[in-house]
Amino acid sequence: MSDIDSRGPRKMHADEPDLDAALVRRLVARRFPRWAGLPVRRLASSGTENAMFRLGTDLVVRLPRRAAAVPDVRREQRWLSRLGPLLPVAVPEPLGVGEPDEGFPWPWSVYRWLDGRNPVAGAVEDPRSLAGELGAFVRALRRIPPRDGPAGYRGGPLRDRGEPTRAAVAELGARVDTEAVTALWREALRAPEHTGEPVWAHGDLTPGNVLVHGGRLSAVIDFGTAGVGDPAVDLVVAWNLLPSSARDVFREAVGADDAEWARGRGWALSIALVALPYYWDTNPALADNSRHVIAEILAEAR
Repeated sequence: MSDIDSRGPRKMHADEPDLDAALVRRLVARRFPRWAGLPVRRLASSGTENAMFRLGTDLVVRLPRRAAAVPDVRREQRWLSRLGPLLPVAVPEPLGVGEPDEGFPWPWSVYRWLDGRNPVAGAVEDPRSLAGELGAFVRALRRIPPRDGPAGYRGGPLRDRGEPTRAAVAELGARVDTEAVTALWREALRAPEHTGEPVWAHGDLTPGNVLVHGGRLSAVIDFGTAGVGDPAVDLVVAWNLLPSSARDVFREAVGADDAEWARGRGWALSIALVALPYYWDTNPALADNSRHVIAEILAEAR
C-alpha cells in the first residue's frame, strides 16, 4: 500500500468529518483492546470514500469518509471472506469489525496489511505480464457463483450513466474536447447491452486499488462496489492503467467480445469524465488519472 501521508489529511467531500490518528487510537482501544498501544499513522491514498491508517506493522484501519460510503463498508465486511479464497491474488482480509463509537458515527474495519505499491499509468514495469495477471483476476472473479450476491454498484446498463456523464462534460467545458468525448460517449451507448447471466465484478478496478510487488500483481483492494451484474465495468483497467500495447493481452485473458469491450471503454470514459470536475482540486492523483483515461480513449479513436 501507499506511503505515509506527510502533507496532512485532505478532505474530498463537503460532508466529510475530521479523521486523524488520535480518533483511530481511541476507536481501536475501546473496540479491540489487544491492539491498543500500537502506533497509528495515516496513509496517503487516492481513495475517495475511505481513509486508511496503518496500525502497527501488520494491520490497517479503514474508515468511511462519509455516510454514503457506509453500505460499501458493510458489503466488504460481509463478502470479502467469501470471495478472497476463490481469487488468484490477495485481497483484504477482515480481522475486526468496528462499530460507531467515540464520536465516529459509522462502522469501520481492521484488515491485515498487504505489502505492495500502486502502479502508475504510463510507468508500468512489465505491462503485458500485468495485463495477463489482471485478466486472470477478472476471469476468476467472474467464475464465482453469483448466488445471493448483491447488485454491483456499476453493474447496470451503461445508459444509466447518461445524465451524470453529460452533466460532467458540460461542467468541464473547455477543459476537454467536448465534441470528441460526446461523440465517443454516444458511440459507447450504441453497443449491445449485456444479455447473459449477471456475474461478479469488482466495479472499481483502478490503479489505486491494485497493488504490485516486484512488477507482479500482488493484491486487489477496495471491494466496496463489488457485486453481480454486467462485468464490462472491470475492463476499465485497460485504459486507466494499461498502455495500448498491452490491452490485447488483457482482453484475451478476460475473453471480452466486441460488445463487451465497447461497453468497458464507455464505462472508462464515463467514470473519468464524472470524476474529473469533482476531484479536480481535492484529489490530484485521481484527476490526473482521469485526464489520462480520456486522452487514451481519444487517441485510440483516431
